[in-house]
Amino acid sequence: MAATNVPSPAAEARAALDVRSLSDGLSQIFFQRNAWTGLLILAAFAAADWRMALLVAIATVAATLTGALMGAKDVRLGMQGFCGALLGAAVYTALGSQGWAYPIALLGGILCAPVTRFFVWLFATRPLARFALPATTAPFCVVAGVMHATTTGLQVRSPAVHVVEDAGAAYLQSLLTNVSEVVLISSVWSGALILLGLFVASWKVGLAAVMGSAVGSLCALALGWADADVAEGLAGYSGVLTAIALSVVFLRSSVASWLYAVLGTAVTAVVTLAMNDATDAPHYTWPYILTTWVLLIIATGIRPLRRP
Repeated sequence: MAATNVPSPAAEARAALDVRSLSDGLSQIFFQRNAWTGLLILAAFAAADWRMALLVAIATVAATLTGALMGAKDVRLGMQGFCGALLGAAVYTALGSQGWAYPIALLGGILCAPVTRFFVWLFATRPLARFALPATTAPFCVVAGVMHATTTGLQVRSPAVHVVEDAGAAYLQSLLTNVSEVVLISSVWSGALILLGLFVASWKVGLAAVMGSAVGSLCALALGWADADVAEGLAGYSGVLTAIALSVVFLRSSVASWLYAVLGTAVTAVVTLAMNDATDAPHYTWPYILTTWVLLIIATGIRPLRRP
């Protein structure tokens, strides 16, 4: 029998420490595998605070290496790193750069790998298998939620929200801060760096991000969100992910998928508002996740919407 070329766990572990795998882990936050996109996302973290970038790097390495040691076959695609990257950002947001943040980011990154394995297993079971649902950022949300609930005594106060003059100014600012808030940063400059990275990866992905940001903020303002929250990107960031996911990633790009993505972005805005009213705890990317899962299930019954 001919030998197969399946990489061993040791080979995957070496690949996990490759710069390209780590960069791809960052770009996979937005469903891309592009080294330049990953580096621009890392630059966005560094522009916010180099210590945040360091925590992101630690958690990305931890998640990627653990996934490799567990035998994951998608390490070289960056698929084991993006939840860890987001976890590192969440640790910084909750704990700042205090000493405890670093071991917690390391542990959280490690935990992302088995939680990712659980979701992959879950969606491969009947009757869910026929929907081919992605685990996406759910592992990050689970681990980050546990981290947030168990570190209340260590958490630092968030900086004051910037005041904006009116809804128009809030809307314009949100077009970029919605993009940056996907990675828990509220910064026009960081948003611009990330958006540039998305256009580098694919003009369709960049355009979908702009569409999701624009539609998400319009819906948020129509739903009565405070101008300051809209300006900070807190109301529209999940819509950015939903728009990219449904228009060009988990469905074949077509007129129907783009229209469906607009609908999904609007639904995400409603889900975000509902979760915001229901709890003071951070809901991370759950609005995007829940909306996308439901709409992908529904899409299986809509003929013009086809999976890649």
